[in-house]
Formats: sequence, structure tokens, C-alpha cells
Amino acid sequence: MELSKTEEQLMQHLWKLEKAFMKDLLERYPEPKPATTTIATLLKRMIGKGFIDYKTYGKSREYFPLVKKEDYFSKHVNGLIKTFFNDSASQFASFFTRKTDLTKEELEALKKIIDTEIKNK
Repeated sequence: MELSKTEEQLMQHLWKLEKAFMKDLLERYPEPKPATTTIATLLKRMIGKGFIDYKTYGKSREYFPLVKKEDYFSKHVNGLIKTFFNDSASQFASFFTRKTDLTKEELEALKKIIDTEIKNK
């Protein structure tokens, strides 16, 4: 299951905070801030999708992520590779290294990461 753009934005705040009350989440938004009811609706949908949960303290709820940012991102990247690159990681890597503005230093750092992964396999 995926998050909508607005849910994903809220999830980014929650990942950074690790746990948060409604007021903490609202503080993270730039002006004009969304309505409390909007955030409450998004939170409810995200709970239903299994991305977050909460603990109750009196009348307040403290929300926390159930899905790690790395896991969500990994699923997205794998979906991109499958959908746009014929399920070929090498086609994706070729596109990524040729069509982005990576510096020589960044490319060398990527090469080191790949070399390390090859040694570990």
C-alpha cells in the first residue's frame, strides 16, 4: 500500500520526530499551516493503511511510525526499477549515473559502495 503525497509529507515529519503529538506535527508545517482536522484525517488514513499507530495519554495521542523510512524508500525504488527500467537494476544505475548531476567525487563514492557490495557477495 502506498501513501498519497500529503500523507507522505506528514510521514516525513513523523520519521524525523520519531514520535509526535498533533501539535508537534503541525509545528513542522510552513505557513499557511493545514487545519488540525486535515492532519487528523491524514493520520486516521495512515493508521488504517498500517503506516503509523499511537499511544493515548489522557485525551492526547502520541503518533509513531510503524514503517521505517528506509523500508518505504526501498519499496519505492524497487517499484521504479520494475516499472520504468524493465525490472533491471543495471538500466536504472546507468540512467542514474548518466542523467543526474553527480560530481566525479560522488560517482567515485558510488563506485566504492558497489565494489564493497561485490566483495561482500
